[in-house]
Amino acid sequence: MPEPTEEPPEEAGGRLQHVVAARRDSLERLRGKGIEPFALGFDKDADAADVVAEFGQIEPGAETGARRALAGRVVLLRRHGRVAFVVIRDRSGDLQLFLSEDTLPAKGWALMDELNLGDIVGASGEVVRTKRGELSLKADRLVLLTKSLRPPPEKWKGIQDPELKVRLRPVQLFSDPVYREIVSARARVLHAFREELDSRGFVEVETPVLHPTAGGAIARPFTTHHRALDVDLYLRIALELYLKRVLVGGLERVYEIGRNFRNEGIDREHNPEFTMLEAYQAYGDYHTMMELGQALITRAAVAVRGTLRFDYLGRELDLGGEWRRITVLGAVSEAVGREVTPESRTELVDLALEHDIDPEPTWGAGKLVLELFEKLVEHTLWKPTFVMDFPREVSPLARPHRDDPRLTEHVDLLIAGMEIIPAYSEMTDPIEQRASFEIQARARQKGQEETHPMDEDFLQALEYGMPPAGGLGLGVDRLLMILTNQPSIRDVILFPHAGRVPVPTLPAAPSCAACGQDNPEQARFCNACGSPLVAAAPAPEVRKTVTLVFSDVAGSTALGEGRDPEGGIRRGPGRSRPRASCPRRTAREPSWRTSDEPDRRNLRPELIPMRHSSE
Repeated sequence: MPEPTEEPPEEAGGRLQHVVAARRDSLERLRGKGIEPFALGFDKDADAADVVAEFGQIEPGAETGARRALAGRVVLLRRHGRVAFVVIRDRSGDLQLFLSEDTLPAKGWALMDELNLGDIVGASGEVVRTKRGELSLKADRLVLLTKSLRPPPEKWKGIQDPELKVRLRPVQLFSDPVYREIVSARARVLHAFREELDSRGFVEVETPVLHPTAGGAIARPFTTHHRALDVDLYLRIALELYLKRVLVGGLERVYEIGRNFRNEGIDREHNPEFTMLEAYQAYGDYHTMMELGQALITRAAVAVRGTLRFDYLGRELDLGGEWRRITVLGAVSEAVGREVTPESRTELVDLALEHDIDPEPTWGAGKLVLELFEKLVEHTLWKPTFVMDFPREVSPLARPHRDDPRLTEHVDLLIAGMEIIPAYSEMTDPIEQRASFEIQARARQKGQEETHPMDEDFLQALEYGMPPAGGLGLGVDRLLMILTNQPSIRDVILFPHAGRVPVPTLPAAPSCAACGQDNPEQARFCNACGSPLVAAAPAPEVRKTVTLVFSDVAGSTALGEGRDPEGGIRRGPGRSRPRASCPRRTAREPSWRTSDEPDRRNLRPELIPMRHSSE
């Protein structure tokens, strides 16, 4: 039955609540007719794309005589007297159902009275092409599989609010085929990685997510407590140190694809939960890892884009050919117009101040070089570029450079101004590694937060002997941004986190001070003893509203309009990077704007005040 089109009164909770109530009424009517609105299953034998591929060339008005059974979500519904046209969407695409009172059983045709956009149905019948040229399934059977109790977004506008896209990701998935393609692209990327690594003799392993020491990177971890062992643990910030333990154990080529967690800021390149690929190869070095990194990325690009040359954010990007290699010191020297070394701290402080960098007293020369590189050079590197030989101060897990002890054999790959891969010639000397950790510990004592913790268990493993090795960490989410042409990391993570907000509640019912009797909300005098009541404090006004366009079966739309006075999540200049093997990022808190108003960033749509479009 079509949902009501008249506007409900404001006190009824808005049009969205009215539509939801109408769908619940429809649910009860279906059950009253003996129709189960949540079926156990359906025997489908084809997807929409299969039908299009097999019968896409038939002429208008043609009948194939071939029967198919399909199932999907209703995304378009038009009824014209004794016939109806329903477009369903499955995992592969859309297909029209041609429904007629003459061909459907009475029970199937009666179902049309209760069918709404968003319902999931199954249908079987002959594949035909209508006289107007639309490939269709002329159904002689129609069954309701799942009744949708909430209306989907309006077909053409969909969900516009970026934060609402995150909170209503399942809705975005079924209403936006482009986003479903992003999910599929991630699967193809991971498959390409595994194919490349497996072909080279690497073994995929799994290492702990809960770590006793937050090592392998420099970041603020999420903490938890193991009740059975009565110990504090950290969600891993990197995969590195356990994979190196595996190298000690004799597996010479290992990799892992997994989630890392860093309790830090959010911006277009950073998310507290992200996916990393880390790989380690015994008897290799950072030159080996550069070759492996390029092979992994080009294979993933072909799997997703079919080519190594494509546009990202309106600018051409070419992943073919030999990738450029530069040094950190050389790049910074070119940017500032004079030679820079990791020894002249005073000169580096002056350079930093000249370029609007406020150096902290605990920063050494190596840290200053890194800050200058990130400020002046990093964003300019659009084509794939390997940036090599970082100062020792910022790379405590990398091997000292074979030719210059002031530097390390640490390389970063940058594409489109973003770091995609850090790679090392790995440190294997346990004495040197301990000395590096001690330097970090002394820096922390001086007040520097960007330090790596001492990890005695890892040092003990190194003392048994780890072969010389190269290692890399690849940020899967950032690479996916490039391959799917998305501007933000939150667009490629299936369920990125959003701010948690308390749900507003109704005012408490007033209680009588004299007798303790609870009374109706609007009462002025106690119903039991007649004493005057002190008015209960009203609930805080709900000021957070979002744009949400939804459809009813008749095709009309309702628009909930409004603006968030606090701007939702404000992404600050967080510098925490989703890397596993480059421990040089400090933890920074997400930047939230505050006000005297209650925080309303996480209101469920049914609790959001809606204004009618006529206002």
